[in-house]
Amino acid sequence: MREFWLGLIASITLSIGVLGFIPSAAGAESFTDVKLTEEQKKEMSALQKEVMEQKKEIINKYIEYGVFTEEKGQKIISHLEKHYNKLKQNGFVPKLDKKHSKHHHERDS
Repeated sequence: MREFWLGLIASITLSIGVLGFIPSAAGAESFTDVKLTEEQKKEMSALQKEVMEQKKEIINKYIEYGVFTEEKGQKIISHLEKHYNKLKQNGFVPKLDKKHSKHHHERDS
């Protein structure tokens, strides 16, 4: 019984200690002020295009195998392209500080 309590106290102590190292959202840096150089933008553009093309290939395979309908696949591909264009518009700096709406079960009626 003594070993149980010692183990419990040790695990609680370690858990609390780890929580002290997790940065809070309030103290997180904002990435909106970051500006990439033209060379960095070109490199990010190439990487993002490569990822988008690979995702398109995957979606097309899902369409081919009957997992997605043609309509659903095109909708997903359209979303990927919109995401790429939004990144391009923002200088390939992701906007991570979006305000998310409440979940549908948390909304005021």
